[in-house]
Amino acid sequence: MVAVEPKLTAIVVSYNVRPLLDACLESLRAAAAAAPDVPMRVLVVDNASGDGSAELVRERFPFAELRALERNLGYGGGANVGIRAATTPYVLLLNPDTEMRGDAPAAMVRFLEEHPAAGLVGPRLVYPDGSFQHSAFAFPTLAMSFLDFFPINHRLTGSRLNGRYPRAWYERPFRVGHPLGACMCARRAALEQVGGFDEGFFMYAEEVDLCWRIARTGWEIWYTPNATVVHHEGASTRQFRSEMLVELHKSRNRFFGMHYGRAFALGNRAIVCLGILRDLARAALDRKRGRLSVDEWRERCRAYGRVLAV
Repeated sequence: MVAVEPKLTAIVVSYNVRPLLDACLESLRAAAAAAPDVPMRVLVVDNASGDGSAELVRERFPFAELRALERNLGYGGGANVGIRAATTPYVLLLNPDTEMRGDAPAAMVRFLEEHPAAGLVGPRLVYPDGSFQHSAFAFPTLAMSFLDFFPINHRLTGSRLNGRYPRAWYERPFRVGHPLGACMCARRAALEQVGGFDEGFFMYAEEVDLCWRIARTGWEIWYTPNATVVHHEGASTRQFRSEMLVELHKSRNRFFGMHYGRAFALGNRAIVCLGILRDLARAALDRKRGRLSVDEWRERCRAYGRVLAV
């Protein structure tokens, strides 16, 4: 994409989301043109997609370097492939369901240049219609685990008790626990200091773990409103998907066991068991009322059983 030495490497880890990847790369092309002062290298790591994503990159985006993997390494494993190939002082870690607005990548680089203690920064995230989206969170607590299963009311789920920062704060930069992993810009030095992503997290919690380790080495984690990124969250994320439910709790249990200690992990497990049993009872009632088919009921039972066995 650039003839001069790049300052930033944008790493997009993709898996079977060709239309989203297309839009993401188009936005990176425009963002690079909008900020010639921050030359950018773009690297796509495709996790063995079967939807023609690799062919799309080769045919439509020759400026992007492609690493087409033979098997799915998960987000962290795919990102590490890109991180190891990066030689620039800054690394942008992207999900393919993001689109840059204006010079968002360069704005994050400028923020890191202006804040030498910052090891990683996240942007303002918005939905496709431009509406507000929580972009950053505090590190997990037992209260957050409880509210995940038992939301009680919207005021609590959107509060500091649930790891959310006040919406008014998003008008200025502030320190955070971790940004949403859809888009994060990091110093390569900070990534190398902690060894990149822990590939033991195949899906979920990998960005929480990364920021936890970066913060423990003395770097600061920030949010900046000067960079805006659209983050697509499709309706499918609200549907029941058994594998994702199981992976979510596997990753959370691993994170808590590694960083929070046995007492916290046991408390979280008690909350999960209570929540899963409540969800199982709800599913049984839905089955009785004909709202779930036999196959759907069996899928949920299998998934809930696997979560309880984690």
